[in-house]
Amino acid sequence: MKIALWKRSGGALLLAAVGSLAVLAAGCADEAEIGVCEDGFDLNEDGVCDREVADWSADASIPPGTHRGDVYQLGSNLNEVATAGIGHALTWPVSVSGVLLPWEATNRMFEPGATDRAVVSTQETARSLIGFGTTEEMYDWLGLARADDSTEAWEGVAWPARVRPGDPLGAGRIESHMGPALSFSCATCHVSEFFGTTVVGMANRSARANEFFSLASEFFPLLDPVVFQAVTDATQDEVAMFSATQSNLASIGTLVPQVRGIDSSLAQVALSLSRRGTDEWATPDLAIARDPRPNLLDTYVADSKPTPWWVMKYKTRWLSDGSIISGNPIFTNFLWNELGRGTDLEVLNTWLEENREIADELTAAAFATVAPRWEDYLDVSEIDVDAAMRGQTLFEDTCARCHGTYEKGWNAADAASLSAVELIQTTEVRYHEQTPIFDVGTDEQRANGMTAFADRLNELAISQWMGTVVEVQEGYVPPPLDGIWARYPYLHNGSVPTLCDMLVPAAERTTSFYVGPADNIETDFDRECVGYPTGQATPPEWIDIDLAYYETSREGMSNQGHDEWLVDEDGVPVFSASDRMDIIEYLKTL
Repeated sequence: MKIALWKRSGGALLLAAVGSLAVLAAGCADEAEIGVCEDGFDLNEDGVCDREVADWSADASIPPGTHRGDVYQLGSNLNEVATAGIGHALTWPVSVSGVLLPWEATNRMFEPGATDRAVVSTQETARSLIGFGTTEEMYDWLGLARADDSTEAWEGVAWPARVRPGDPLGAGRIESHMGPALSFSCATCHVSEFFGTTVVGMANRSARANEFFSLASEFFPLLDPVVFQAVTDATQDEVAMFSATQSNLASIGTLVPQVRGIDSSLAQVALSLSRRGTDEWATPDLAIARDPRPNLLDTYVADSKPTPWWVMKYKTRWLSDGSIISGNPIFTNFLWNELGRGTDLEVLNTWLEENREIADELTAAAFATVAPRWEDYLDVSEIDVDAAMRGQTLFEDTCARCHGTYEKGWNAADAASLSAVELIQTTEVRYHEQTPIFDVGTDEQRANGMTAFADRLNELAISQWMGTVVEVQEGYVPPPLDGIWARYPYLHNGSVPTLCDMLVPAAERTTSFYVGPADNIETDFDRECVGYPTGQATPPEWIDIDLAYYETSREGMSNQGHDEWLVDEDGVPVFSASDRMDIIEYLKTL
């Protein structure tokens, strides 16, 4: 890659024009310096930083029928850049993160098969308190996806050379400012094992990241640094890193999600902010951490499921409620993660300024991810194309105004000459030019939860540097449905286990079910209704999984709403039972 460098003067924020696009260029200096890059790439060698073409403003729009899968318009260079970005997704790149564990010392303390009495005793204590005593047990407890035997994350985008089949994805070694360290990455929650393949960008149904931070904030402060050094033979630098992590854990507010695979990061960010100072850098303050300010999310449940990365290419607002109305969502991801790790935000801001290329690579990768396709997992002959075509008509008459339209191979003029796979493939997605927000009566608590810290986030100096603006919404984004068959359970809080449930009035939906892994497509997936097997079909082993039971009567877990369109003004059902199955047959092909 040819890197175009520039000399920065103060890191001011500048709104500039590139062609006819209004772009947000964080880190650029005065107008005379537009056209050169700070720690970024100019792969077409036009003198303009490639990141400049992306519009992260609140007024951004996406022309109908297009998307931002190549968000920086890198062309033939996209796969190379995305490959680098996948490396950052697998191993958290922020070397100044607040929660870092000394790599060598931690591996000695949690070494599988250890025989040293002190190490074994520590492992037994850890196992009784937090559920794991070795690194491998920790990775399994966290629910990390394991790498499959493919050499590619998706077509054209290679796994980093260090990745081997069976490797845990989401934890790894980084070279931190304090030495080699263990850290946890985006892949913990955004890479999933899905019926024998590893899918980048898919929400990990087994992830327990929020639980981990909750347990870590209780367990690691109990370990005396002197004992840690004695047990692990840690160096002075490693002890210093361990002590710094212990101190930073005091600034982290945590909340365990109600159900496995659902995320409580909203609460972790809000409660962590309440443990910091009220200045523009939310400076860590141990006195405040010991007596944090009250916050709505101390008790108010606002859990939600992570959004798949591959839908970002169609959107101009971020999060399930669209409350991030401007700014690169990857920057927001860095900020929220580090708030939840007790990191000094002024130090983080400097790191981001000096590592723009890392953010660019991760952004390119996230936007370029692709959805898993039905035909890659199940025989294409299982799709009833005639039923799917009928379902498309019903969908476009009823659902498309919110969720967009999807041209299929069978709509093409040459459909008669297409293969069975080509016939069911989506050839064009037409979503909204600007991401809309609708209130369709679904559980309001996730959206309301943003009120707990939106203003505080907007006040932060680092948010203003990023150009990130949070605006509380009343309702949620009706998401693009690319790969919807693999995105169960449904609704923002995962309260609807199948598409069959999604297409009936809320009063008729399944009210309790178990969540589980996607290991065996014959037993772990309801291919007719599309989603989790429920009732008597539930795999027996799921019943023993911690936090696997979903009960929709719980606070924030309601399965109500998104059903007014299912009946006409006289209360008569719009769809027959066969109509609903036709729509589901169509949705399988998206």
